[in-house]
Amino acid sequence: MRVVVPKEIKDGEKRVALVPDVINKLTRLGLDVVIESGAGVHSQATDADFKAAGATISDSEVLSTADAVLSVQPLTPQQMGKLKKGAITVSFLSPTTAVDSIDAAVSAGVTAFSLELVPRISRAQSMDALTSQALCAGYKAALVGAELSPRFFPMLMTAAGTVTPAQVLVLGAGVAGLQAIATSRRLGAVVSAYDVRPASADEVRSMGATFIELELESLEGTGGYAREMTEERAAKQRELLTPYIAKSHVVITTAAVPGRQAPRLMTQAMIDSMAPGTIIVDLAAETGGNVEGSKPGEIVTTSGGVRIWGGKDVPSQLPFHASFLYSRNVVNLLSLFTVAAKEGEAVAFNLDFEDEIINGAAVTHGGSRRGAK
Repeated sequence: MRVVVPKEIKDGEKRVALVPDVINKLTRLGLDVVIESGAGVHSQATDADFKAAGATISDSEVLSTADAVLSVQPLTPQQMGKLKKGAITVSFLSPTTAVDSIDAAVSAGVTAFSLELVPRISRAQSMDALTSQALCAGYKAALVGAELSPRFFPMLMTAAGTVTPAQVLVLGAGVAGLQAIATSRRLGAVVSAYDVRPASADEVRSMGATFIELELESLEGTGGYAREMTEERAAKQRELLTPYIAKSHVVITTAAVPGRQAPRLMTQAMIDSMAPGTIIVDLAAETGGNVEGSKPGEIVTTSGGVRIWGGKDVPSQLPFHASFLYSRNVVNLLSLFTVAAKEGEAVAFNLDFEDEIINGAAVTHGGSRRGAK
C-alpha cells in the first residue's frame, strides 16, 4: 500500500503532512511512503532527510498511484480526480467550505477523512489536529501582540524608573486562548481572560491569569466547544466586556464555533473605546472575524490609532513545530485503520465504520457523501 504526501499548493501554506521523524512508524506497518520532492522545504525537512528516514522521493506526478494521500489542506477537485477509486485522503476538510473537493471525492469514489471531524474523545486525543494547530496559533498570537505593541510586556525596574507591565486580555479560553494566556504570562504581562464557558475559569486561573465573570448564562457546548449565542445575549456580553477592553493594551480574540462563522465579540464602538497604540489580535479573521473590521493577513489601523492584526494561516507561520505535531495526528489516525503486514501477506486498510473515530471523521466513502454524525 502506497502512502503519498504531495506538496501543499495553497498560497501561504508552509506545513507538510509528514515529517521525517514519523516515517518509520508507517514503514514498520509495511506501508510504502512517497514524498513529492520539495514537500517539506518550508518545514526544514529536506528530500535527503525523508530519504534517510525510509521514504521514496518522487519528482513526477504522485497521486494516481496512491492508496492513501496525506495532506494539510484538502486536495483540489483536480487532484481528487487523479486518484484511483477506493483511495483514501486524510486532511483538514471542512464540510462547509471544501464543498467542491468533497463533491470531487464522491465522484472519484474516494474515502475522504476530515481531521476537523475527529471526535473529541479520550481515545482520539492523539489524532486531534484542531487542538495541536490551535496550540501553535495561540502561541503565535501572543508573540504578535508583543511584537506590535509599543509597550514592554513585563514590568521592568530601571534606574530611569519603573516600567509597568502590559495589560493583556484574551477572549476565548479554548486551546488557542489558553496558550495565548500562558505565553503572555511568560513574557511578563498581566493577563485576564473571558470565556462563555464558566468551566474554563479554573484553567485560566491555574495559569496565573484573572478570569472575568460577567454573570451571564453558560454557553457550554459539546466536545468542549462553546454553543452559539443569541444576538441579545451577544449584545449584553459586548456591553459588559467594554470596560475591560478599554483598559487593555493588547486584546487577543480566539473564539470559534466549528463549522460556523466566528462570533462577533468586538464592535467598532468597543474598538473606539480603546487607547491609541492598542493592539488587537484576531485569530478568527479567516472565518468572519471576532473583531469588526479585521481582515485576514492584514493589519488595519483605525482612525483612533488602534491596530487590528487579522490572522491568516497562523499555524503555518510556525511550520516546523506545526508540522511536527500535525504529522503525529495524521499518523495516529492512519495507523488506526491500517492492518500491519504479516509474513507472506500484504498490508491493508480496514475501514471499520463501527469505530467511533473512523465513522465520525469520514466525509465520503463508496461514491457517496456520509451524513453528519
